[in-house]
Amino acid sequence: MPRIDIAEQAGVGVHGRPRPTEDKVVTTGNAVVLLDGATEFRDDLPSGGWYAARLAEQLDVRLRERPDDDLSALLADAITGVTTEHDLRPGHSPSSTVAMLRWTEHRIDTLVLADSPVVVFHRSGRMDVLADDRLLALRKGGALRTRADVSRLRNAEGGFWVAEADPAAAGHALHRSLPRADVDAVLLATDGVAIGVDEYRILGWPDVLCLAREKGAAAVLDTVRAAEHDDPDGARWPRSKRHDDQAFALIDFTRK
Repeated sequence: MPRIDIAEQAGVGVHGRPRPTEDKVVTTGNAVVLLDGATEFRDDLPSGGWYAARLAEQLDVRLRERPDDDLSALLADAITGVTTEHDLRPGHSPSSTVAMLRWTEHRIDTLVLADSPVVVFHRSGRMDVLADDRLLALRKGGALRTRADVSRLRNAEGGFWVAEADPAAAGHALHRSLPRADVDAVLLATDGVAIGVDEYRILGWPDVLCLAREKGAAAVLDTVRAAEHDDPDGARWPRSKRHDDQAFALIDFTRK
């Protein structure tokens, strides 16, 4: 078994008040999954955290019962399970990002849907970042100026894809498989952690790996949170929340 170190920390809501985290973590004997429930602004819907928790339950069962199945197929089935059990409708349901890692004796499989990346460090020293940047590209291009824009482009061709009430979204996930013998370590992060690399640029992914190995996964969360405390009003890094929820996992294949 690889060494697994997981850390989680709640953020605040859009109004700045504390509330339970909407990030969820699934761990099985050979898999780790991070889910980030999207902040839900529609008063007639459950929260993104509610959805992420139920999707986590469905994924946990399927990963244990079908440990060799294709990850996209497992995710599609899990989305169907939540949709059916709670009578959800595509386009009018809460949603969640998905980052998945599964390993066998010989292979490692990864999957990313929406903005929670998976970072693989190879024993050769090479690094691969599996990141779904479709949502970011739309934001930077000005295509998501209103909530109506988000609703129109969610799970639509030319838009972005996320776990919601349409299992077809799983078919648009990014995925990669590689020999386990080639892998040194893997990082999974929700965007409350990845923002420290992608936007704040206070760390690079190799720095994140070193920090997590030397001081533990929680130290990575604390480093990002400390930067946000130094910019409480978002003057340096404009953002919708002072602190987002954080979930982070280090799966270290060379250290037991």
